[in-house]
Amino acid sequence: MTEAAAAAVYELAQVNIARLKFPLDSPELTDFVDALDPVNAVAEAADGFVWRLQSDSGDATDIAVFGDDWLIINMSVWRDTNALTAFIYQGQHRELLARRREWFERVEEAMATLWWVPAGHRPTVAEAEDRLRHLRAHGATSYAFTLRTSFPAGASAPVLGELPEGLGCGV
Repeated sequence: MTEAAAAAVYELAQVNIARLKFPLDSPELTDFVDALDPVNAVAEAADGFVWRLQSDSGDATDIAVFGDDWLIINMSVWRDTNALTAFIYQGQHRELLARRREWFERVEEAMATLWWVPAGHRPTVAEAEDRLRHLRAHGATSYAFTLRTSFPAGASAPVLGELPEGLGCGV
């Protein structure tokens, strides 16, 4: 399948979760919480953005993941890895990413993964949890992978990618 044909058939799902250091309504998380709406607006306007998980509150901070009240989830769908990468490592999102250790616990296990979904499919939290468990158990595969070791839609061989220095992001 050509890259263009794969792009018409598949979209890229991403999930990342984080363990909060403080309650969402604490003064320590004010900068993070205040940035949610503006960063989500930038994401929605970004080239290649398709969809993002949100509750009635407009974000996903109140959606349960892994049955842990201290975990928050971000899940979205993008045209491809290039579109997702362009959003992650630019502008206000990059600035917030650089500050993540102020707000979130450092966790050794994988907290982010990517996978291809049929165009138009919107993944569920249960799907995301399954993909993340798979990545933790098996490493990057075509079923669940990272930007550092990604798999083109419909491929079984990885593509090793380079990410911007200093961010240490495992997405």
